[in-house]
Amino acid sequence: VELVESGGGLVQVGGSLRLSCEAYGRTSLNTAMAWFRLNPGSPYEFVAGIDWSGSDTTVADSVKGRFTISKDRATDTVFLQMNNLKLEDTAIYYCAVSRSPRIRAGSGTADFDHWGQGTQVTVSS
Repeated sequence: VELVESGGGLVQVGGSLRLSCEAYGRTSLNTAMAWFRLNPGSPYEFVAGIDWSGSDTTVADSVKGRFTISKDRATDTVFLQMNNLKLEDTAIYYCAVSRSPRIRAGSGTADFDHWGQGTQVTVSS
């Protein structure tokens, strides 16, 4: 499975971005997917996840009320809508495919076995 992220960029505080992650190489990807983010010197941070059907989602407390994850099952594309962005949201954002069809809050990186190349999100004041 190849994951291709897009939608990152530079945005001012309070602005919005929409990240996309499209999965290639396998039909009917019936697994959960998630977004993580990474800053230098820090571990991967779970941001949001969605189950195989798209009906169950979870987001980290740090982004709750601002970020929304969704999925287009027809194309195996996962989206992360990021609103009211803050300086601390600056990071490289990675899309990942889970080993499981279900998603749980605060999932760790060990739960995921395919990763995208990452897309940079920079929030400026």
